[in-house]
Amino acid sequence: MTLSLPLLFLGVVFATSLISGIFGMAGGLILLGFLLAWLPAASAIAVHGVIQLSANGARAWLSRRFIVWPIVVRIALGTSVASLCLAFLDYHPSETGVLIMLGLMPVLVWIPKRWFHLDVTRPWHAFFCGVVSGGLTIAVGVSGPTIDIGFLRSQLDRRAVVASKALVQVIAHSLKIVFYWRAALVLGPQEWGWVLLGIPVAFLGTRSGSRILNRLSDVGFRTWTRWIVTGVGGYYLVRGLIGMAM
Repeated sequence: MTLSLPLLFLGVVFATSLISGIFGMAGGLILLGFLLAWLPAASAIAVHGVIQLSANGARAWLSRRFIVWPIVVRIALGTSVASLCLAFLDYHPSETGVLIMLGLMPVLVWIPKRWFHLDVTRPWHAFFCGVVSGGLTIAVGVSGPTIDIGFLRSQLDRRAVVASKALVQVIAHSLKIVFYWRAALVLGPQEWGWVLLGIPVAFLGTRSGSRILNRLSDVGFRTWTRWIVTGVGGYYLVRGLIGMAM
């Protein structure tokens, strides 16, 4: 491995953690796309889980007083159910399939509220969000807008959204690491050294993003989130379709 790639990796980790620290999403989508260009799909998802676990853990800790615990518990239950189902099916991801799913996810944040109304403050809605987002976290590495749609359409303020989502993602990424631990063995000690170095870098990015979050309004937060996620998703959809055509 040349030095330029690990340094680029650390730069991407910081930038994506910064984005997630502000919006609570989108950073994970970008990071996974970078890793898919470097590693096989299963290994990329495993490494993504390690970095995102640290980034989300930092975000959850920094904003812990805003966590809405009943919502987290219900979503975590749904995530656990989905993880067990995929383990039973012996699921294995492909790069093209992952990219296409990443590209299609952002469509969900534009569905009119009257068509598909999910609100994580409602118990069964939270559980359903957990099942769908947990399944996608294992299957394609991120859940993205599938869980955002339940948070963004609730009456929670931006800090409660970011804090609660962060803890939910800590649980989901922990399960993802367990699911793909064999794929993680593809990386050697040198590669894992750089991955572990990315953990404090992710913390720094998250901390910087949290400071910017406090300056945003709730309306600006929701507007920027939709457009950023949509832009990233469009890129991955094109990349996945090109992969299918080759």
